[in-house]
Amino acid sequence: MSTDELKVGYIGLGNQGAPMAKRLAGWPGGLIVFDVRTEAMTPLAELGATLADSVADVAQADVISVTVLNDAQVRDVVGQLAAHAKPGTVIAIHSTIEPTTAGELAEQLRPNGIHIVDAPVSGGAGAADKGELAVMIGADDDAYDVVKPVFKQWASLVVRAGEPGAGTRMKLARNMLTFIGFAAACEASRLAEAAGIDLQKLGRVVRHSDAQSGGPGAIMVRDDTKPLDSEHFVYNMFVHTRGLAEKDLRLALSLGEATEVELPLAEIALRDLAAGLGVPHTDTKE
Repeated sequence: MSTDELKVGYIGLGNQGAPMAKRLAGWPGGLIVFDVRTEAMTPLAELGATLADSVADVAQADVISVTVLNDAQVRDVVGQLAAHAKPGTVIAIHSTIEPTTAGELAEQLRPNGIHIVDAPVSGGAGAADKGELAVMIGADDDAYDVVKPVFKQWASLVVRAGEPGAGTRMKLARNMLTFIGFAAACEASRLAEAAGIDLQKLGRVVRHSDAQSGGPGAIMVRDDTKPLDSEHFVYNMFVHTRGLAEKDLRLALSLGEATEVELPLAEIALRDLAAGLGVPHTDTKE
């Protein structure tokens, strides 16, 4: 069967799933969708998708995407699909789930010839609307080859993280960075507020400068987290970064003391950034 002949299915048409499914509405082999809320399916019907009466009905598809709320719902939906799916079917889980779930389900369903792919996404509904999501895929070779052209309808970055389960582990690391960053932003806002700074203006500066510098992703260019050899291509840049960071973090901590604002994340950053970058720590002020 050629890629264009594959029938695709989509289960879960919420804030994330709906725009992803809409970008599949013109898929040559057809799209069948299901959501427990009939009103969520109506816009897809208007775009030409077939509406299923149940999860089991979607099992007729060759590639089935699942975007539901949590691990328990994923297991329930996959179980219903597996009871009706034919050998060769690929079930792709886009929900963020427990790191062991995809691997367990893949092992359970492999004897039935059903492939489990964990393919969490990053970028939000806005990126889905534009087809610019990033998708992190845990899949065996055959399943990856099948899903890649389907996923490219709604993703502009398709990354194979490894075997089933690897996509979820990559997503957890990515989201951990996001939410620690949010906590740091809250800490910085408390310091700025106590120091008399307009938080709206600070936010504008942060968004502008991160767009230029790349934010935290700009330092994620290494193959491992070992200490760097002095000949490494980023060694000098990271030493420079560490020097600026330690100077500015000390200044921020001093401001925190003056304004009586506790800055625990800044303290951790001052303590751990050098080791994280893989360069020597300095206790001298830069």
